[in-house]
Amino acid sequence: MTIDEPSALPLISRGQQRSARRLLSRRDRDETGLFLAEGAQAVREALRHPELVEALVVDDPETHAELVGMADPLITWRAHPDDMAQLSDTVTPQGVIAICRQKLSHLDEIVKPKLVVVCAQVRDPGNAGTVIRCADAFGADAVVFTKGSVEVFNPKTVRASVGSIFHLPIVVGVEIADALTWLRGQGMQVFAADGGGAHLDELGDALTHPTAWIMGNEAWGLPERERSLADQVVGVPMWGQAESLNLSTAAAVCLYATASAQRREQA
Repeated sequence: MTIDEPSALPLISRGQQRSARRLLSRRDRDETGLFLAEGAQAVREALRHPELVEALVVDDPETHAELVGMADPLITWRAHPDDMAQLSDTVTPQGVIAICRQKLSHLDEIVKPKLVVVCAQVRDPGNAGTVIRCADAFGADAVVFTKGSVEVFNPKTVRASVGSIFHLPIVVGVEIADALTWLRGQGMQVFAADGGGAHLDELGDALTHPTAWIMGNEAWGLPERERSLADQVVGVPMWGQAESLNLSTAAAVCLYATASAQRREQA
């Protein structure tokens, strides 16, 4: 099939459109096991895992010719821009959406981890997606979300991950004590990223060892109970006048420092 003319792709039916639109609701995502990935980069990464893609919907086959060419033509549809807008929760829809199967991992599927981030009741979908993206960028082995954290297939979380949600194991709904017991069983040290502890740049060779980072809630950080479960509380030193770093920025700094130390040790 060619895409020389927009009509080369079949128009999405009203029924299909309604089914896709329902995936903006968590209840329907939970019931169907599906979710929406919007934007060229997220869709591109989804299409590299064709077993996870149920359908591709575009508003203009010529604009999105690369993605259309990657997809199975039997599950690729065209939608009018106004109809595409109804499938998006953004002010400016990007004109391309993949309907994907949810895929989550279990702790026991992660083998010999060297770097893991644990999100303890992280509620903001943008932060959650950015942490997934940072973990992917710095070669982490997994991201774990404890009970009470945001749903990872929320459209804002998926969008903020910019496709990284398809790249590494993600575990959800775990009690933090159970997660840390498992991580220590894998020989990992556990650091809690929070103020008032040792400075990150003072850890030295400690970062070369297998490490799990606990990142706390955006509003209240890590309660004392969670802090006490860690081997050490570690803060990111700041030499300017900013009062603090947001969650995803702190996660990026901690993951980068750990990954860099581990890579130097392996060199």
